[in-house]
Parts: sequence; structure tokens; C-alpha cells
Amino acid sequence: MGKTDNLERFSSCRGVAFEIKPHSDLFAIPAPPTNTPRNGSSRRSWARWGSFARIVPSSDLLDRSMSRTSSHFCDLDDNEDDVDADQTLADIEEGHEEGKHDHHPPPSLPPPPQSAAKKKPPPSRLSIILLDQGLFTVYKRLFAVCLVLNITGLVLAAAGEFPYARNRAALFSIANIFALVLCRSEAVLRVVFWLAVNVLGYSWVPLRLKTMTTALLQSLGGIHSGCGISSVAWLVYALVLTLNDRDNTTPEIIAVAAVILGLLCLSSLAAFPLVRHLHHNVFERTHRFAGWTALGFLWAFITLTISYDPSTKTYSDDLGSKLVKTQEFWFTIGITVLIIIPWLTVRRVPVRISSPSGHAAIIKFDGGVKAGILGRISPSPFSEWHAFGIISDNKKEHMMLAGAVGDFTKSLVASPPRHLWVRQVHFAGLPYLTNMYGRVLLVATGSGICVFLSFLLQPCKADVCLLWVTKGVEQNFGKEIKEWMSGHPKEKVIVHDTAVLGRPNVSEMSVDAAKRFGAEVVIVTSNPEGSRDVVDACKANGIAAFGPIWDS
Repeated sequence: MGKTDNLERFSSCRGVAFEIKPHSDLFAIPAPPTNTPRNGSSRRSWARWGSFARIVPSSDLLDRSMSRTSSHFCDLDDNEDDVDADQTLADIEEGHEEGKHDHHPPPSLPPPPQSAAKKKPPPSRLSIILLDQGLFTVYKRLFAVCLVLNITGLVLAAAGEFPYARNRAALFSIANIFALVLCRSEAVLRVVFWLAVNVLGYSWVPLRLKTMTTALLQSLGGIHSGCGISSVAWLVYALVLTLNDRDNTTPEIIAVAAVILGLLCLSSLAAFPLVRHLHHNVFERTHRFAGWTALGFLWAFITLTISYDPSTKTYSDDLGSKLVKTQEFWFTIGITVLIIIPWLTVRRVPVRISSPSGHAAIIKFDGGVKAGILGRISPSPFSEWHAFGIISDNKKEHMMLAGAVGDFTKSLVASPPRHLWVRQVHFAGLPYLTNMYGRVLLVATGSGICVFLSFLLQPCKADVCLLWVTKGVEQNFGKEIKEWMSGHPKEKVIVHDTAVLGRPNVSEMSVDAAKRFGAEVVIVTSNPEGSRDVVDACKANGIAAFGPIWDS
């Protein structure tokens, strides 16, 4: 195979990286020949990429990026440095499916000829999470609905058929900003998810209603994105109207509105998928600091516009009484409160860190946490935040599993800190909605198991069956996690160790397990391709299934 065989490779999933040294392990599984079909891999895509499978060709500029995201989609956070996306997708720890259920490692095969060794490069992580998910996903439908409604209102206002919007165009921009902040507020969403579980979590509630709610809550990012673009459109329209009526305004108001527009455009461009994927730290910091700056200018904007009297060409003194009577003021109050809430809960707390394999750190905190909850940690709260699934029995402590794949997580292994910054308000994600159903199959590959372990350690509303495909449980995850997985009925906890049993077809295993267990829904955490294949296979068999999506 040439010199590349001597290179060390790594695979990662939800923050845990495993080193792969070809033929150095007695249980190593050779790659299948190029003419071997990939069973059970359902590729549903509306676009064929061919030579453009990597979306963006490799370049020195991209290689020099200081904020490339991690290749492991199982991570809830995208702030880590990229290891090698093409390499990680080839390993079972990423959920890649290679053949049927192999209960014994296949014999070593001779290396193929040099010409046959060249394989078609696998689709990039970005192409899978953006394009292979389909054109009409719930996320994209919500985005389209928000955009169409706003553009329709904008067109009617410009045509003179919607005079209220024409006279209050800036209000519509501020209202869209409030909506996009609202559907991203972790405190608000924690309440919304709790209400969904407690209102719909009964056996008499139709399953169709539960799955529709799950799809909606998982795809709120579509509303966030749609409202973001709409706010820019309304502000452009408001600024054009203001420039056409300069006699009734001031240069200060025009200047402040222009600055807000520039900051909103900068924030939107930083959130563009290509930028966000390849330069996540740039996206995160631009989004945060541009947003805070825009909020400050927004307060200046409403103060100036409400206090200005066009008839006298002066600013009035009774600003307070005028502010409380305007909708712009109350929307801005709401935006400010929603942005401030998470920062009021930031604390520097003591942590206990151990490293079971040298490739991962187990971080322990005081206090129990409910099942399905996730949390954020940071070495420096104003620079970066990393999200991980939480493992807890909801008693005295909880823990996170962080893989050594980036600067921050590598430092946790190399020089474990005694304190970290946390947000004390934990947030709910897709796994939390497990409690809304009666019988659920939870499918995880590699360290995607973390967010599901709590359902084994503490009572929950749902009756769950856990399927875990991984490699070397005790070696890579430690004795504690291995003990948590043991002692359960084999029909309720299925562990497939690829080092012993070989690489399975995860999609087929998931469908079989779901049918045997009578699961109402399947929830999977894997890489983009693995999650998509499991979800598609389950849906093809009439089983509702959900996995991580872009911007969920």
C-alpha cells in the first residue's frame, strides 16, 4: 500500500480518539477490498458530487486554519482541531458499516495491486450533514417558512399593501432578532423540552404527534437561521426608507442603523455552513462579540429614534415614558434578558479528571443530573465553550468524557486542571426526549454512549434498550464504564466489541434490535454517515428514527 501504511491513524467519536496502527493489533481488522459492496448503507441524496465529494479542495490556506472543527460528528461540540476526516470515517468507532455481522475477524488478505488500492474518497462530513440529509428536511422547511413569510410581508410593505410594516420596518427586524435568540436560549429550550416530555409523555398520546414534536424541537435551528436572514432584509428595507426621508431623521440614527446592519451581516456570514464547519472558532467568537456589539447599538438606536421629534428636529427629555409605550423597547428588553441569562450562571468549579486510556479524559463534577441532559465547559469563558453529554445517576456527581483530539481536550489529559468554567444551567437535547416515549432503542458507536449511559444508571419514564458498537470497552473507556454496562439483561444492553466480534452492519443490527424490542422510536449518535444510514434503514422498515443533524 506504499508509505501511507506506516502512518498512524486516529478515529474519534464524541470527543474520544483511538489510535489505529495497521497490523499492530492481533484483533486488527483489515479493510475490505474495493469491490466489496457495503451492505445496509442507504445513500439517499438529492445531489451527486463525484469529484466534488470533499466540498472544498484541500489547500494550504485551509490547512493553516486555526479553528478547524473536529472530524468526529458524535461530539456535541465542534471546536476541536480536525484530525483527518477521511481517515476517521473509515473506522467502526465512527459507526461506519463494513459488511455483515462478523463474529470472528476475517483472515488477513494480501495487499491489492497499486491500481486497485485507490479508492473513491468518502464523502466529506460537511457534504453528508448538509446535502445527503435531503432537500426537504424539517430544518430546511422551517427555514423556508420563516423566510417566505418575512419576504412576503416585505414585498407587501414595499407595494404599499402593508402600511403597518412599511411604517415599522425596524420593529419587524427587531422582532426577528428576538425570535432567533428565543429559539437558541438554552434556558427557554430546557423548559420547552420539559413541557414536551410532561405533556406528551403518555401512552395515549399518538406516536405520530410525538415524532412530529421531536422533529420540530430538533430542527429549531432552521427558525434561527431563517429569522437571522429576515432581520437583515427588514433592516435593509428600513434603512432605505430612512435614507429616502432624511429630512425627518438625523445622521446619528442613520449611522447607528448602518453599524447594526453591518454587524448582522458579519454574524450571518460567519454562520454560513462552510465557514462554520472549517473555522468554527472564528464563527463562535464572531457570532458572540458581533452579537453583543449589535445589541449595544440596538439600545442606542431605539433610544435615538424614540426620543427624536421630527417636527421640532430635537431629542425630547421624557424618554422613559415614551420607551415603555413602544414595542421596540420591550422586544429589546426580551433580547437582552435572553442573552444575559446563561452568563449569570457561569461559575468556576472544582473538577476531578482521570485518563483511562491516554486518549480521553473523564471529568467529574459534584451534583447529580437527570438523564439526557448535556453541559458546556470552558477553560476561558469568553473565548470558547465545549459541549458534552453528561453521565450521572442523579445523586452525588456527574461526569463527561472528553477525547484528546484538540488543544483543549489534549490539555485535559496532559495537564489536568483542578478547576473549569461551567454553565450551571444544563441544556436538553435530542436524548432528553427519550422520556417522551414508551419503548426506545438507543444506538451509539464509540463514545456516543456517554449521553445514553444515564438511562441505565437512573430511573426514567421510557423502557430503553441500548445497542453499543465500540472497540475495547475497558481499554478505551475504563473499568467504571465497563461495570456500568455489565449486569443488565442481554436483550436490554447489547455491546458489540469490534476488536473481538468484527465490524458489523450497524443499520441491520439496529433494525433487528428495534423489531425484537418493539421500539417505538430509535435514537442514534454516530458520525454523519453512520447516523444517516441507521435512520434511513429504520424508516425504510417503518420505524421512527432520529439522529444528530446540522445545527440541531
